[in-house]
Amino acid sequence: MKAVTRVLFLDEAGEKFFGEGPCRLLHAVEKTGSLRAAAQSMGMAYTKALKLVRHAEAALGFALTTRTAGGRDGGGSSLTPEGKEWLQRYEAYRDACAEAGRRLYLDFFPEQR
Repeated sequence: MKAVTRVLFLDEAGEKFFGEGPCRLLHAVEKTGSLRAAAQSMGMAYTKALKLVRHAEAALGFALTTRTAGGRDGGGSSLTPEGKEWLQRYEAYRDACAEAGRRLYLDFFPEQR
């Protein structure tokens, strides 16, 4: 069975504000050009997607997305430069944690190689 490492960021109240769900949502925004279309492609209600993004933006202190002209329903969304950078940094951090977790696991359970 493949080991899975999950990275969870918490705000001051101990509530999750960023993780794999928002990462997939932000990638879908880049692909579709619209937060509404991204939410729909993920089977998520638009209001939930908007809340997820706004909550993360408030916790991080900068905008992840910006509204643009065009896209579905006359309005689109794109990632801000800060949002793109955060997404890259988060994914690099997540990947580094997964690799460190694999190495640590094999140190304790070498017979699993």
